[in-house]
Amino acid sequence: MSWTLTTSGSAVVKAGANANADIRVSGSFLTKWSDDAEGRIDAITRRSWVSNYSGLSTGIKGILNDAASSLIAKQIIAYDMSNFTSRAEAVIMLNVQDDTAREAINILKDFKSNTLQAP
Repeated sequence: MSWTLTTSGSAVVKAGANANADIRVSGSFLTKWSDDAEGRIDAITRRSWVSNYSGLSTGIKGILNDAASSLIAKQIIAYDMSNFTSRAEAVIMLNVQDDTAREAINILKDFKSNTLQAP
């Protein structure tokens, strides 16, 4: 299931330049958080996005990427906030990623595939 909805690079970039360098390259932590994010998105939206990913439109894939990468970035940031210039900076980074993930997941929860129209 790992890395279907996003890439480690997307998550690491969202975590910011001051995120812990060791955790940014830790395959095991990042893979675990990817699995957690994908499972959470499927569970909250009650849709099997991961299993049906190949048949999704590019736009929906982008929203899934945004949600998953933000959920993973939150874990990266929260793992070690000591490298940020201040605790407030880390909290702001967490808040931004939380808002992004929440908005994307809300879109996915309300998504009705039969209402997509060609331009």
